[in-house]
Order: sequence, then structure tokens, then C-alpha cells
Amino acid sequence: AGVHRQILFTTVGWFVGYYLAKRMDYIHAKVDRELFEYVRQHPEDFKAAEKKRIGELLEDFHPVR
Repeated sequence: AGVHRQILFTTVGWFVGYYLAKRMDYIHAKVDRELFEYVRQHPEDFKAAEKKRIGELLEDFHPVR
């Protein structure tokens, strides 16, 4: 293939990738906005959990010999 085709395909690929990345960002932002709005309207479904210390989260360490 000629150099002009490689430049053309590279340019087209860059623009398609740029468009797809922007569309993906838009879709994810839209979903995030809808989820945050739902959480804001229904606080009783999303109560804050009590804070635990790191020792309560980890299991006891028992070395294997």
C-alpha cells in the first residue's frame, strides 16, 4: 500500500477513535447523572454503612510453615 493510504487510514482511524471515545464519555456521564439523581431521590435505599476499622475488615494472619 502507498504511503498516502497509510496516512489516510491513520487519519480516519484517529477521527473514528476520537468520536467513539467522546460518545463513550457522553453515555457514561448520562448513566452517572441518572444514577446519582435516583440516589438523591431515594435516600432511604442508600443508607451510609457504619465505619469499620481496618482490623475488622482483614482476616487474622496465620503463617503456613
